[in-house]
Amino acid sequence: MIHKLELYSLNLHGSFSNEYKPILTIDSGDTVQLTTPDIQWGYSKSNQENRTFFDSREQEEKRAHPIIGPIAIKQAKKGMVLEVRLNDLTPGWYGTNWSGGFESWQNDKLGLIDQEKVQLDWELNPETMTGSTKIGDRTFQVGLQPFMGLMGNAPAEPGVHPTPPPRNCGGNIDCKELTRGSSLFLPIEVDKALFSIGDGHAAQGDGEVSGTAIEAPMDHVDITLKVHENMHLTTPRAWTPSGWITFGFHEDLNEATAVALDEMVKWMEQLFNVEKTEATALASAAVDLRITQVVNGVKGVHAILPHGVIR
Repeated sequence: MIHKLELYSLNLHGSFSNEYKPILTIDSGDTVQLTTPDIQWGYSKSNQENRTFFDSREQEEKRAHPIIGPIAIKQAKKGMVLEVRLNDLTPGWYGTNWSGGFESWQNDKLGLIDQEKVQLDWELNPETMTGSTKIGDRTFQVGLQPFMGLMGNAPAEPGVHPTPPPRNCGGNIDCKELTRGSSLFLPIEVDKALFSIGDGHAAQGDGEVSGTAIEAPMDHVDITLKVHENMHLTTPRAWTPSGWITFGFHEDLNEATAVALDEMVKWMEQLFNVEKTEATALASAAVDLRITQVVNGVKGVHAILPHGVIR
């Protein structure tokens, strides 16, 4: 079955909690189609229209990313895994990103905290998958690789939780590999999963080094949500058109790297029926370690095993 969610404030929230009431309840295997706002909680269908701004249904004291949900999946039970299949992603016509002028880890290291904040306004072309921005009298262009920065289930811990840090059950992962055709596998920590999605990115480099990607609304997001009863994960895992991916999240980049690598090695043990030391040796020849993002307090690392690299 295909469900369509309209973009309005009653479908949006800016935090995670396992006590939030679902806006939609579906069966495992159903598809959901939706539109997401930009990072400033606004949306404009075309450059001829004014932006409409939305609010959070939960009226948080401090709201963060605008995310749509929660979506309840009837068959989801704690300990199972939710597959989020990204069938289609179409960015809107505009995007924005910023640099400098605020306190952050990267701005401190680059000496940009006291610099004037710079905003780049991007014009996006979803047909050619290109984006352009002007700096002075010059135009710069990049190719687009749209993905959703934030996809997560509700955490088991009680209370209200901010959206920025990625968690073992998902959240603001900000991995640019999760493009159209990918599947993200998320541990389920509470019954019905209570999945939420948002934070559209038109393009981003690994690390998201300025603190923002090209933050953009998504005109069309098409996802299928499927519960895997016999699959057990403690951290997210993904299948993408480029390869298998495992993730690690921690305030310490070394610790995040260790988790991502350990999860990949354990996965390779299963894939190739080898011992852990043998899988690690194979990983050293074939697996890439990348910094997902350094901007969410909890840093992210992902390990990629490209398809067909080991035959």
